[in-house]
Amino acid sequence: MQDIPILIVEDEKKIADALKQGLSENSFTTEVAYDGETGWKIFQSRPFELVLLDINLPGMNGYELCRAIRGSNHAVPVMMLTAMNTVEDKIEGFDAGADDYIIKPFDFRELLVRIRALLKRIHRTVTTGILLQAGDLQMNLDSKEVTRGGKLIPLTAKEFQLLEYLLRNKNKVVSRSDIALHVWDIDFDTKTNVIDVYVNYLRKKIDKGFDHPIIHTQVGMGYILKDKS
Repeated sequence: MQDIPILIVEDEKKIADALKQGLSENSFTTEVAYDGETGWKIFQSRPFELVLLDINLPGMNGYELCRAIRGSNHAVPVMMLTAMNTVEDKIEGFDAGADDYIIKPFDFRELLVRIRALLKRIHRTVTTGILLQAGDLQMNLDSKEVTRGGKLIPLTAKEFQLLEYLLRNKNKVVSRSDIALHVWDIDFDTKTNVIDVYVNYLRKKIDKGFDHPIIHTQVGMGYILKDKS
C-alpha cells in the first residue's frame, strides 16, 4: 500500500513524530495534528484513508473528534491509540465510531499490521457488492444503510461492521474469537465482554419489535444470523 494518506491526531509530540516517521518509512503519507480542533480542520481540508486518533486531546477530545468525523464521513476508518484501557473506554470509543482500538504502549509492528488489515478490509468491502440480505433484513454497502421490513435502522460504525460480518456468514455459527479477529482485527481476549455487548446492541436494534429474531446464540460455540424467508 503506497501513497495512502493518514491523519495522525496525537498531542504527545514524541509519539506523533515517531508514528509519522515509522509510517513514512513504510510508504504512507502522513499529516499530524497535536490537538482535536486542528485535527478536525485538517480532516476537512483534504481526503484521508485512515485516521490515527488519541483520546485525551486538548480542546476537542478524541471521542468528540471521532463523532465529528463520522458525521461527515461514514467510510474512513478510525483507529484510536490511547492509554485508556477499560472495557467502558473501549465501548465508548467504538460507539463514537472507531474501527479499532489500540492500548498504549504498543509495538509499532503490531500497529502496522493492524493498519494494513483494516485498510484491506475496508477496501474489500467497497468492491464485494452493494447489497447483503437475510430475510427482511437488508444492508446496503454503498449507502451504509440497514433496513428491516423497510424500517431504517441506525447503526454505529462498529455495529455496522459486526452485522456485515454476521450477514456474510449467515446460517453459519461464528465464534467470539472469529468475530474478534475479523471485526476488531485483534486476538481474542477472554477477559473482555465487548463482543457480547455489541451483539446485544445489535439485537436490540435488529430484532426488537419484530416477529422473529435473526441473531441467535449457540451456547458454547458463538453466534449465528439465520436467514428466514
